Amino acid sequence: MNLTVAGEPLLTFLVASVRIIAWLAVVQPFSSRTIPSAAKVVLALGLAFAVSPSLGGSTVPVDPVGLLLTVVTQVVLGAAMGYVTSLLFAAVAAAGSLIDVFGGFSLAQAFDPLGMNASTVLGNLHQWLATVLLFVSGGYLIVVGGLLRSFSAVPIGRSPELPGGVEVLTSVFQLFFITAVQIALPMAAVLFITDLGLALLTKVAPQLNAINVVFPAKIGLTLLLVGLSFPVLPGVVDRLVEAALAAMAAIVGAS
Repeated sequence: MNLTVAGEPLLTFLVASVRIIAWLAVVQPFSSRTIPSAAKVVLALGLAFAVSPSLGGSTVPVDPVGLLLTVVTQVVLGAAMGYVTSLLFAAVAAAGSLIDVFGGFSLAQAFDPLGMNASTVLGNLHQWLATVLLFVSGGYLIVVGGLLRSFSAVPIGRSPELPGGVEVLTSVFQLFFITAVQIALPMAAVLFITDLGLALLTKVAPQLNAINVVFPAKIGLTLLLVGLSFPVLPGVVDRLVEAALAAMAAIVGAS
């Protein structure tokens, strides 16, 4: 029995998987080194197989220079979409880091297994909560679906047009900072008022050792009220999913 494989559809399938691998290499938690590289490759091939019906109109150049340029374009496109997606979801961890700064926990560093780096305690906690909510709510399917729909907007072999690339990146950074501040604002306000009260206390009773009072009081109050930011996380994750879809669509030039 002879088995024949069409070369051009197979090449298109492999080039499509390059865009997906580049996206997975940037977006957490898929980018974590705790996930084996073989698992990422298999996942990318599976997603490329799922999107293969929409690759019929794609044309991949077979000459070495054209093929290399096509592969580089797919890597840049996948990495760009992955970067804006990862940046948006990093806003939750940034909000936890802001709470650590106001609560006096910023000196304590914890290992973040997702980013494989050191992170603050509450920043790490908020990152894990956002990741759990993303998977429990099914939001990761929507984000991955946005990645797969990019093949319809920018088929293999065609370069994307980025007339508003700077505006997209600027709006993503703005949403990043706004989301982080909105999540941390209740805790930051309470801890700021606490700082004012402790400052007045040291003026009223200067014989008190401020260092021995301020830090234990702030840490205890932070632990007591740490749940103030939790109720807003589900709505924030939904908003970030929609923003990630809009940012990826803007990068590939889809409406």
